[in-house]
Amino acid sequence: MAKKMSEENKKKGRYILYSLVFLVLGFIFAFSYRTLGKDSGETSPSPTFQEEEQYRADLIVQKERNKELTDEMRSKQAAIREFEQSFSENEENHAVLVEEAKDLRLLLGVIPAVGPGVRVTLKDGDYDPIEQNPNDYIVHESHVLRVVNELKISGAQGIAINGQRISSNSYIKCTGPVIQIDGRTLPAPFVVEAIGDANILSSSLSLGGGVIDGLVHDNIEVTLEQLKVLKLPALRDES
Repeated sequence: MAKKMSEENKKKGRYILYSLVFLVLGFIFAFSYRTLGKDSGETSPSPTFQEEEQYRADLIVQKERNKELTDEMRSKQAAIREFEQSFSENEENHAVLVEEAKDLRLLLGVIPAVGPGVRVTLKDGDYDPIEQNPNDYIVHESHVLRVVNELKISGAQGIAINGQRISSNSYIKCTGPVIQIDGRTLPAPFVVEAIGDANILSSSLSLGGGVIDGLVHDNIEVTLEQLKVLKLPALRDES
């Protein structure tokens, strides 16, 4: 009887031990699950962290876009500067061409000319027709041509003789005491007017041994004037 009770007590003791063991194991499992679950929750990104990462990514993209726009703007600015420089050069070239065209029209005589210049008057010299040869004292086309050519070389922009505008194609022919310019007869005295720098034109004509000295040597009376304003008609302008 006592032996049987001892076995039953042993069985109850084992049951109690197993229960305690299972209880402890359950507690351990529950504690481990809580710990692991808590740790897992801490390692996963929070909504705030995700938003910050998204902002950083957007900021990087925006910076790259800004760099692209800055490079594009610099390229456009360089193109604009090149265009402005080209436009400026074209404007300058255009102004030069316009001025050259104007000078050419003045030289050709196709437009009236106004400006400072000089007036050279050539008169026949005094002579005794009985004792002296008249041809040695009258103005010939060669005398007029000397004056005209010197004025051209000195930069005259327009030249007229007795109000008759001349061009590079004009011809001068002497017929006794008169000369013909482009078929128009003009009597002495011959007044040669030229527009340009009056000081330069006057100085070139007055050089020692130059045009005026040569004319005086040929018994021609020469008068040289500098004028602030001269008006020359256009070629074949009869007004």
